[in-house]
Amino acid sequence: MPAMASVMEDPGLERHFKGHKGAVTCADFNPNRKQLASGSVDKSLMIWNLAPKARAFRYVGHQDVITGAQFSPSGTLVATSSKDRTVRLWTPSMKGESTVFKAHTAAVRSVAFSHDGQRLVTASDDKSVKVWSVHRQCFVYSLNQHTNWVRCARFSPDGRLIASCGDDRTVRLWDTSTKHCINCFTDYGASETFVGFNSSGTCIASSGADSSLKIWDLRTNKLIQHYQVHRAGINSFSFHQSDDYLISGSSDGTVKILDLVEGRLIYTLHGHKGAVITVAFSRAGDLFASGGADGQVLMWRTNFDTKSYQDVLQKHSRRSTPDPPPHLTDIHPRGPHLHLPKPTAIQISPTVADTRSTHPHVVELGQSVHSTRLFNGRTHLTPSQAAANSHHSNGLPARHVTGSRVGGWMGDEGTSRAGAPVWSQTGDGGGGRGRRQEEEEEEEEEERGQTHPLEVLSGHPSSLDSILRHIVQQLDILTQTVSVLEEHLTLTEDKLKECLLNQSQLLKEVRSSGGRRRTASEETSTSPEDQHTD
Repeated sequence: MPAMASVMEDPGLERHFKGHKGAVTCADFNPNRKQLASGSVDKSLMIWNLAPKARAFRYVGHQDVITGAQFSPSGTLVATSSKDRTVRLWTPSMKGESTVFKAHTAAVRSVAFSHDGQRLVTASDDKSVKVWSVHRQCFVYSLNQHTNWVRCARFSPDGRLIASCGDDRTVRLWDTSTKHCINCFTDYGASETFVGFNSSGTCIASSGADSSLKIWDLRTNKLIQHYQVHRAGINSFSFHQSDDYLISGSSDGTVKILDLVEGRLIYTLHGHKGAVITVAFSRAGDLFASGGADGQVLMWRTNFDTKSYQDVLQKHSRRSTPDPPPHLTDIHPRGPHLHLPKPTAIQISPTVADTRSTHPHVVELGQSVHSTRLFNGRTHLTPSQAAANSHHSNGLPARHVTGSRVGGWMGDEGTSRAGAPVWSQTGDGGGGRGRRQEEEEEEEEEERGQTHPLEVLSGHPSSLDSILRHIVQQLDILTQTVSVLEEHLTLTEDKLKECLLNQSQLLKEVRSSGGRRRTASEETSTSPEDQHTD
């Protein structure tokens, strides 16, 4: 079958965006598929236009690190959260206008729209989750049961639930109608950094500082998947719109792509220098973005979400079960099981070179008392200038940023497992020597990009890869055959049960009728004897 020759296509680096002067803490695609928003330690919101050679816009207004950013479902608004204890609602236009929401008493760690765009939910270091009205632009109510900083909060797709997680090592589920906590997942060994619903709303996933990622089925309140594929804490993750894939970004400097149907790691992407702080799929799932401590936003083409044999697998994966979709419920074994990285996962190490355009012209928008000191009147930064100024992006030395609890990730994970500071890539602290190193690295990247724009390292020769793919396909066919046989056996068992029940009922009826005949015959035999005695 020629259509099955290529099991999946590898993800590819589409573009990279440079313009932030500090670590990128959050990113989100506009539903109109024309823009990408990102927030940073440099206190600015950037709106990147995806068209080649289009201008980028920098919005200034927050007085501290931006920790979260998300487009509204209509794409006409952008909400941001910040360590300055405020939430801002931006209109992404040339005017740079924003509305400020104030109710939290400590740093705000995340912000998210409801799927109807009418409400916002925020999580804060004041240990509360707050809900806001977008139309009335006011605070509505607060959810208070967390006992430590709340890192992340998200609405369910239907808006009836809110999931939140935090440093108290719990994931809580809230009913938006009663304002009560209806469930609390506590099976965690470290602080939880991120939480999110899948697109159908039947499952939630949470990631932690202990590098674990867990997926729970809300209908059964059971842990159905547990991944331990990163070497450091997971800062962010995102579900694909099909619910079949999930991407995660970690302080180990990699982006991992998980196949949730098969329950395995399929790709490891190396593109950032330092921690990967945020990842996000586009609404359609054809693109995804990653942002990190290196101040870059990388945009990737998904590619891997079009399996040639997916339709065949889906036909045979439908089993006689009362559970509705998604595919997560069809994973075997159903019990919680740990997924570890396997050597067959593909490592992709792209040379980070923008093949579409030069660095976009940045238009400065918004008012800030710190804008002159922060940006020094510049509207465009060259790569060397960005590297030189990155450690002064918030007016503080880089080591101060490292020690602070910044954004939606674990700030107390200031050092990686190797002992180097997580944010050491954001600034060199060595003046000209650091700039020369950056320039040399960029020259090396450009040289590599001319000959090998994308390097795929699978660890096996191509002939062996084709053999392995063929074996995997045959195993899939065997799995499908077994599932079909299981269905046939189930149907046969049901028919046998029906036959046995019918036979038992017939036997009961025969026995009861036989008993009635015997009693009738006995009555007829005794009646003449009674007459004879008379």
